[in-house]
This record gives sequence, C-alpha cells and structure tokens, in this order.
Amino acid sequence: MDDYPVKLGSVLFTLVEPHRGHEVEYNRWYERDHFYAGCLIGPGILAGARFVATRPYKELRQVPSDEITTDAMRGSYLALYWIERSQQDEWGTWGAKEVHRLHKAGRMFPHRDHVHTKMYRYRGGAFRDADGVPPEMALDHRFPGLVVTVVEASGDREETVEWLRDEQLPSMLDASSASAMGLVFTPVPIPDDAPTDIPRDPNDSRRINLMWFVDRDPADVWESDFAGVSKALEATGRVRSLFAGPFIPTIPGTDTYTDQLW
Repeated sequence: MDDYPVKLGSVLFTLVEPHRGHEVEYNRWYERDHFYAGCLIGPGILAGARFVATRPYKELRQVPSDEITTDAMRGSYLALYWIERSQQDEWGTWGAKEVHRLHKAGRMFPHRDHVHTKMYRYRGGAFRDADGVPPEMALDHRFPGLVVTVVEASGDREETVEWLRDEQLPSMLDASSASAMGLVFTPVPIPDDAPTDIPRDPNDSRRINLMWFVDRDPADVWESDFAGVSKALEATGRVRSLFAGPFIPTIPGTDTYTDQLW
C-alpha cells in the first residue's frame, strides 16, 4: 500500500495555564479524566498527547507580540489531539455536546486559564526523511520534543501556506536537522456555542501554526535549529511572528514537572 487511507485532517490545540497552587490537582484532573472524557473517546480521534514547558523552556520562548500570550511564562501545558480527516465534522459535533455534558456534571476544572485553545486544519508538511514517521503517527511516535511557531500572513494566507509547505519548510529540513517534520495548520473558526472561557480571535483568518517534531531535547538544539527561525521567516516579508517556543512530553501517570513550571 503506497497511500494509506487514514489521513490527518485536523487537530485540537489547547495551551493552558493552571493557577498557582493547583498544579498537581490540574495535572491529575486533566490526564485522569479530561484527556479521555473530553477528547480521546470521541469519534475520529487518531491520537492524543500532552506536552509541558517548564521554566527553562519558557525562558527560550520568543513572544514578540501579546496576541497569543501576554506573558512568556503563561502556557505551561499543551495538549494535542489528532482527528481523522473523514470524521472531522462528526468529532466536532460530538465535542460540542460533550463539553457541555461535562460542565453540567461538574467535571470541569475552574482553576486554570485557556491561553490558546483552537481547532486547526492540517494543511500539509515537510519531512526530513524520505520514508520517515508519517504525520498521522507523530503523536504516537513520542518524539522527545515539540516546537510551536505561530505566524501571521502578511499577504494572502493561502499563498503563504503553499510557500511555507512547498518551499520554505523543505529548505529548512536537511539531513542534519533535529526536526523530523514541520507541519502546517490553519485555524478553524470557534463555534458560537463553544464554552465562553475559550478566547476568540478576530485575526484567525491570517494565522498559521507550524509544529516541529524534534527527535532530541529541543533545548539542546534551540540555538542551532530554532532561535533564528522566526527572524528568518519575517525577513522574507511574508509573515509576522507571534510566538515560538519548545515543549517536552509529560510523563503520564506521574506529577513530574508540576513543581517546575515557574
């Protein structure tokens, strides 16, 4: 089989900040209840994974704008969920109902803030290896690191997406790159009936989210592989950088990193 029928269609991206003093409680609620009940048991979910940015990783962040987060120290936990392309609408309908059901059942967690929670459409990617990890398996592969770069298109976004996917990203992923892939996503408008604590953004129509899956600790290669990426992209005149930062995977079933967030 040369072309596998299971395809990545969209992703739920949720960057959250627990309130101080509630770190352990939040971590346990999320991974022992909400990770599954709020997302993973829904139709069409391919995979899910959680990432964390402790203080040393946050100190590497580049936040030239306050449009994603007003403080580089905010946004400790990132959860990603891959949704299969043919079931995107089905999962969206289920998810809208499920979150309201959990609210009514008292199974949500008030001591945290959504920093950047959004559905994104997968628009393709660039890959270092000719026969490497497929994007559908990126979360299950458990890469040691993830780098997220959010930019805003200066001109036509569709043209910018094509340029990033087909020209710019492939030129950045040579054989020596620490990244196995760079994936391109664009935001899906938030439904009117979504929970009110999820921020709305009128500029979504110009945004692009780039996710780099790294096969080593991203802190070790930040200077060589990532520190200059945002400036290099901006230098083309095609995009404006809003956020760039590294994450590492959480260790499920443990409270590791909850005492290292700030």
